[in-house]
Amino acid sequence: MRRPTATWNGWTSSTPGSTRSATGPTKTSAKPRARQPTRSYAAASPEDLPPFHGVPLPVKDFLDVAGWPTTYGSACADPAPAAASAPVVRRFTDAGFVLLGKTTTSEFGSVSFTESEALGISRNPWDPGRSPGGSSSGAGAAVASGMAPVAHAADGGGSIRVPASCTGLVGLKPTRGLVTDATVHCEGMATNGVLTRTVADSAAALDVLARHDPAAWWSPPTPRRPFADTLMTAPPTGLRIGVLVDPPIAGMDVDPACLAAVDTTLRTLEAAGHDLVDVPLPLPPTVELIAAFTTIWNTAAAGIPLADPDRVEPHNRALREAARAVGSWTYAEAVQRTQRLSRRVVEAFDGSFDLLVTPTMACLPPPVGFWRTGGGDDDPLSPLRKCYPLGVFTSLFNVTGQPAISLPVHHDDTTGLPVGVQLVAAPWREDLLLQVSRTLELALPWAGRRPAVS
Repeated sequence: MRRPTATWNGWTSSTPGSTRSATGPTKTSAKPRARQPTRSYAAASPEDLPPFHGVPLPVKDFLDVAGWPTTYGSACADPAPAAASAPVVRRFTDAGFVLLGKTTTSEFGSVSFTESEALGISRNPWDPGRSPGGSSSGAGAAVASGMAPVAHAADGGGSIRVPASCTGLVGLKPTRGLVTDATVHCEGMATNGVLTRTVADSAAALDVLARHDPAAWWSPPTPRRPFADTLMTAPPTGLRIGVLVDPPIAGMDVDPACLAAVDTTLRTLEAAGHDLVDVPLPLPPTVELIAAFTTIWNTAAAGIPLADPDRVEPHNRALREAARAVGSWTYAEAVQRTQRLSRRVVEAFDGSFDLLVTPTMACLPPPVGFWRTGGGDDDPLSPLRKCYPLGVFTSLFNVTGQPAISLPVHHDDTTGLPVGVQLVAAPWREDLLLQVSRTLELALPWAGRRPAVS
């Protein structure tokens, strides 16, 4: 495995005894850990090995790994090593993955970039002057650069799909509740997943994560048919394909390259035998939805142990203060309101169309430091508002809980940067989402497109 150039940062110093430069990974090698499972299965036949035996995988610094500290991207996190690994991490290791280290994230995952006091600047391997998106910033940088074939990521408003679009990867956000963790985050709007280069890798990784968890507050049965197997059968034809290209927030422009990604996708799906339907998505009232969503989102960092709360970054301090100013009755009303508002969106996938196509983002990967430009420095929430073009098409489907995937179908002619398109399906239809994604992958192959650093 090749050490990266000192132009971007995808890593945190999470391995005991390791060191980290401002731009490089931990010095601790994964090779000894890779050899260990090989010895354990020395007498086993290939059929007896776990599916990802010996495959290196970095973990976003949101999940506990036994013996490693968890920073949550924050300089004020408790540095004590975790006593036990999170359920998602245990599923990875049970499947044979070798944990490679931890990847960078914005503090508490609240913004779509990582430029923090704790972890420095995470940069895009396609252009170090650009952001790799976030909050799974390091995960996107690690896979796009070739440091790892797959990386754990987590998504509460687009944090899998946004980095996928920025770095030219496949990023699937599963249905609410399909992938469980120790607790339910943000009323189920946040979930775990992976970033990969191919649809098949994403399907196989989802088979590892989508396991029934009897200890979880809610957990469906393990899917009867592996998601990887659904790619072995002929994809359906004649699906009703809806389109959304106008941002849910009125007045926001969409970059022409993002619209070109949608056009390319629609032409390809139509040529594959699917039907484009001119039925608008019944969007909830924007102001009402944002008010309810932010009431929940403000509590995203609740429960994170902090060693020095005074070092919380200004925008997260403002979110914490706003959350503490809301009473439990108001919070419960916001939860119910998001549920009612999301119903009209989900119901459209039964009555009007089978899949929805949107841009993943309304913009190209933004320049490093974009959140500091254009004024608003006296407003601690300005960094969040400047992330709206990155998450305007993704966050709605965290609220509705639907599965959504970003696919790297396009590159901008001027900048050469990757551009993703988002496909959304009805809840629990990851199989359909993956089958159609595979159709696009075969027609618009992207796995061979890599940045020079890889």
